[in-house]
Amino acid sequence: MISTSNVSLRYGKRVLFEDVTVKFLPGNVYGLIGANGAGKSTFLKILSGEIEPNTGSVEMPAGQRLAVLKQNQFAYDDQEVLKTVIQGHQRLAEVMTEKDALYAKYDAGTATDADGERLGVLESEFADMEGWDAEYKAAELLSGLGITEDKHYSLMADLGASEKVRVLLAQALFGNPDVLLLDEPTNNLDAESVLWLENFLDNFENTVIVVSHDRHFLDAVCNYMADLDFSKITMYPGNYSFWYESSQLALRQKQEVNKKTEDKRKELEEFVRRFSANASKSKQATSRQKLLQKLTLEEIKPSSRRYPYIAFKPEREAGNQLLSVEGVSKSVDGVPVLKNVTFNLDKGDKVAIVGRDDRAASLLFDIIFGETKADKGDYKWGTTITPSYFPKENSAFFQADNMNLVDWLRQYSVEKDESFVRGWLGRMLFSGEESQKKPNVLSGGEKVRCMLSKMMLESGNVLVLDDPTNHLDLESIQALNNGLKDFTGSLLFASHDLQFIDTVANRIIELTPDGIIDRRMNYEEYLADETLKAQRQKMYQLA
Repeated sequence: MISTSNVSLRYGKRVLFEDVTVKFLPGNVYGLIGANGAGKSTFLKILSGEIEPNTGSVEMPAGQRLAVLKQNQFAYDDQEVLKTVIQGHQRLAEVMTEKDALYAKYDAGTATDADGERLGVLESEFADMEGWDAEYKAAELLSGLGITEDKHYSLMADLGASEKVRVLLAQALFGNPDVLLLDEPTNNLDAESVLWLENFLDNFENTVIVVSHDRHFLDAVCNYMADLDFSKITMYPGNYSFWYESSQLALRQKQEVNKKTEDKRKELEEFVRRFSANASKSKQATSRQKLLQKLTLEEIKPSSRRYPYIAFKPEREAGNQLLSVEGVSKSVDGVPVLKNVTFNLDKGDKVAIVGRDDRAASLLFDIIFGETKADKGDYKWGTTITPSYFPKENSAFFQADNMNLVDWLRQYSVEKDESFVRGWLGRMLFSGEESQKKPNVLSGGEKVRCMLSKMMLESGNVLVLDDPTNHLDLESIQALNNGLKDFTGSLLFASHDLQFIDTVANRIIELTPDGIIDRRMNYEEYLADETLKAQRQKMYQLA
């Protein structure tokens, strides 16, 4: 358990938290949510002791251990991977190091009687912490997160960035901590690793507090949402989808001033009944079901969050020929990344491009937009197609410092009137002084919203998007998700957001080093298909 008492934090006139008193109890997974800049990561740092609040305190029972997912990927470069994981239990790691040093003295013939007595104390403590299983349990965590056994004794410096993130996640999970703080734990994880982590946390008996923009993950693991809004934290039973839908229901009910209280209560009861009926057999879902049934009308409140309005409307309908890709292959530094990629994009297709190599989708998209040349193969767009592209790397669009956002967006608009352009910026949450910002000072999320505005103005009938949810907050992801679900044209897109893929795509194309797998189904069906699992494994092994 961990709790706060009257915690406040201010930076100048800006108030992040004001007298926050909250308890996080064992057996629960809490999703800490809030708008960008609300202070979610800062609150985790207060809980971990990294940041001191202006007022108030954090309490945790004596003898309990807290673990944090660390963000510094280079902190352990001189250590072996397996030992880095064991560092997650600091006292156990210290005991193991001291033991090794004492046994080395025995091997050298320099040990004293005091060393023998000390070794006995350490061995007893080591046994109490189940130290004999440490390496096995660390290896089990690494394997579950996709770090193969041949890398367990490598140095951290020899791993790639994505692999380092997985090792640091294994470190946080190691040793059954009493309180586990996870800030964006699914970043750089593939779908299989995310599902493994969901299962791990579903069976975790202690306290978990997680910040994530992955809605599928929040839905799968959380039985409470800790909503950071109005400088306070309010606990809501249920997962993210329940919180989102209930906050929208509360907003609608607040706006329906003439609706009677009894009608609103019945609407809530039906809403709770519908969500409770969807609970699966997992521990978290069963717990959520019991909590939801106790919810009252007074407990749900409208959020202060603002959602951008995202809607893509094709200027003209596409003909029957959209895009054909034939035998496209591409290597990077002599390593094949795309191999014999062949497919036709059909009307109504919403295709998720997936794969273990993040470079593959980006390379394919750059090739079909003429920004990179394939080693082999060709592609052809239909004559009726107006494609619109959202590249993963967008910094080249925002170099200018001699214009504001109104001028920037006006470049991509047929209608040049300032009020028209300001209207488009306003719907993407750039209102008032925000519209006067210089493009080169925008945050990552602001740049994404600008690029989406550009795409909407282009009115394409085929959209190609490369990781569009990167840098976006949950509200913008939800709005983009809804906008693409409603889009009447065709899509090609890549994303690490499982729910985004599963709710938008009706076709999956996986790019492997030994060719492609192409199936018309949603993503969860694709991941669950045992035949496809075996086929994917074989294709990666052949490469």
